[in-house]
Amino acid sequence: MDGAAVLDAIRQRADVVETHAHRGDATVVVTRDALPRVLALCRDAPALAFDMLMDLTAVDYLKYPGREDGPRFEVVYHLYSLVHNHRVRIKTRVDEDDAVVPSAVGLWPSANWFEREVWDMFGVRFSGHPNLMRLLLYEEFVGHPLRKDYPIDRRQPLIGPAQ
Repeated sequence: MDGAAVLDAIRQRADVVETHAHRGDATVVVTRDALPRVLALCRDAPALAFDMLMDLTAVDYLKYPGREDGPRFEVVYHLYSLVHNHRVRIKTRVDEDDAVVPSAVGLWPSANWFEREVWDMFGVRFSGHPNLMRLLLYEEFVGHPLRKDYPIDRRQPLIGPAQ
């Protein structure tokens, strides 16, 4: 099944905002509400069988030309099927004021650490996550350093070992 067939299979069974396949990369954009159903479909449908969550990340479009009026963040899931050897990218858009996405830990346990990293770096929360806490930075760290408005010269308190 090629990228176009994967997109058609998802489009037929789910509410999709848009799809595109640029240079072999099949991408599906869905609403936040449809995200859990689409991810479950991708994993459970035998024709799709996306049994591996390769990556989960976010993109901050704060200063991106042409995206000034749209939602600030996109949460991006890269899925792979070991059985069929095909890939798909699932995206959902979220506003800065309500940056919460349903957790995918129930579908792919590896999403646990990916979601913690996205929370730590971008400040996007995952509802239903079993242990959403910082992964790469210490708890006292203020802010989320991969946001486009994070001050590059900001000083953080140095936290040493407890004595």
